Amino acid sequence: MKKILQAILSKFSSSTLFSLAGFVGALIFTSLVLLLVGAQPGLTFQKMLQGAFGDSVKIANGLVVWAPLSLIAGALLVTFAAGLWNLGVEGQIMLGAIFTTWMMRMLESSLLHPILIIVLSSLFGMLGGMLWASLTGILRLYGGVSEIFAGVGLNFVATALSLWLIFGPWKRPGVGSMSGTEPFDQRLWLATIPGYRLSIWSLILVVMIFTGLIFLMQKTRFGIQVKAVGKNLEAARLMGIRTNMVMMQAMLLCGGIAGLAGTLQVVAVYHRLIPSISSGYGFLAMLVAMLANNNFFGALLVAYLFSILNIGGIQLPIDLHLDSTLSGVLQAAFVLFFLIMNGIKQRLTEKKGIPTDGK
Repeated sequence: MKKILQAILSKFSSSTLFSLAGFVGALIFTSLVLLLVGAQPGLTFQKMLQGAFGDSVKIANGLVVWAPLSLIAGALLVTFAAGLWNLGVEGQIMLGAIFTTWMMRMLESSLLHPILIIVLSSLFGMLGGMLWASLTGILRLYGGVSEIFAGVGLNFVATALSLWLIFGPWKRPGVGSMSGTEPFDQRLWLATIPGYRLSIWSLILVVMIFTGLIFLMQKTRFGIQVKAVGKNLEAARLMGIRTNMVMMQAMLLCGGIAGLAGTLQVVAVYHRLIPSISSGYGFLAMLVAMLANNNFFGALLVAYLFSILNIGGIQLPIDLHLDSTLSGVLQAAFVLFFLIMNGIKQRLTEKKGIPTDGK
């Protein structure tokens, strides 16, 4: 019994304790930043919590952010497992939103049922994300261009394309507007909970996608191949795995899910195409995926933490006259201190001759 207890405590200290230390370190660092700008850390954190949990509407708004952010983070875990840094995910979200808008504009005046129009537009949005991801994959696998540089470059192209459409072919009657294209008819809006901006279908979609991703990565041959490619590309090639095909499939899967997140932004949140419709969720999801450390359940939790920080940060300029971007400082601090604590953990385990995470 004593040995079992020691093993449990050892496991707890080697994982949870280091994560907790990183969390505390991030809070201390952010508190110092707040003190430097003349703010009270305790009051600031209190206002952020009030902004996130003050009432049911604010809680629902946090889930509105959580749904697309979770989808993108889950998708990125697949490319991370394949050894790919898909920084082009921002553009893939935007292409998903553009393709969704395109299809909805074509079908809006048709006699098709609204649900069918939303479904077809969602599939078209996934196609848009996959198309944009395929460009990054082709440049990486057959052009010798790093997926980091290719993805960032395509992000700028996606942004320019959305602005051109909003101020050009799809502009509002008479004038282009930064508020976006003409809103779609309410029958084409994804149904929301009465009195809230939250659609229950967004939450159901997250559950379905994550269930599928967990099964795919843990129970299928594709998942094993993706992990093998990510661990050692040359060894995977020698084992007979078609590494280029597996990496491209991982990119396409990520792009499709990112495109679906863009669809949610159109049909469930903004009901039109707006500039920067991705809301920076792609880059934020990169941080979420890094903190999740290849764990899908961890990605859901971290995504929710980042979501409430985003929503809670809105309260800062209202009550304390502080910039809402302080929530971004806290998010970045979480990642920084997680990486620091993870590095310390690896150094300690290497000195003791203990394989990290039991491997």
